[in-house]
Amino acid sequence: MKVIRELLITIIIAVIIFLALQVSIKSFEVFNVSMLPTYREGDLIIVNKLAYAFGNTPSRQDEIVFYAPGNGIKPAFDLFFTQHPSCFIKRVIGLPGDTVEIRNKQVFVNGAALREPYLNEAPNYYMPARQIPAGQYFVLGDNRNHSNDSHTGWLVPGSDIIGEVWFRYWMAEYPDIRTIMIPVFILIVTTLIIVMSIDMSRNKEY
Repeated sequence: MKVIRELLITIIIAVIIFLALQVSIKSFEVFNVSMLPTYREGDLIIVNKLAYAFGNTPSRQDEIVFYAPGNGIKPAFDLFFTQHPSCFIKRVIGLPGDTVEIRNKQVFVNGAALREPYLNEAPNYYMPARQIPAGQYFVLGDNRNHSNDSHTGWLVPGSDIIGEVWFRYWMAEYPDIRTIMIPVFILIVTTLIIVMSIDMSRNKEY
């Protein structure tokens, strides 16, 4: 009985920790080239889902993950990480109330040219001045000329923002993480089962 009780306590603690992590962070896979050179297709990133909780709001040049405009589909649960063609990763450029304009291969926010050392290349398109409504955000990809973003007309409602990119933990040039994570997961579970079986058999002897 003692072994079973300890096992149940361990499982409950693990479930609590797992749920806490699901609420606060999430792993996503970058699935396109719109954020080159900052992120490559196939990179895996951790998103802080609490970054904009408790009254906090995005700041200019934050890297965010959000539900793709007009998609209406939210990512399904995935034990290891979420492949997310239904989500975008972009950089916040315009905040509510800002006026954004793109001309002469530069982005202007409230009339001032935005300094952007992270760009892959300067934008080769023109966008007339546009004021950002309350509760909306203007976002662009770092790979400006190969990005489906707010310069095409859509904005991001604050309610569609999943969180801020925290860090990249796996790079696209590495081997597929599933070839590493799944065998390790199986090994850990198998080891725990063996250890518990040995412990239970010893307890029966006494």
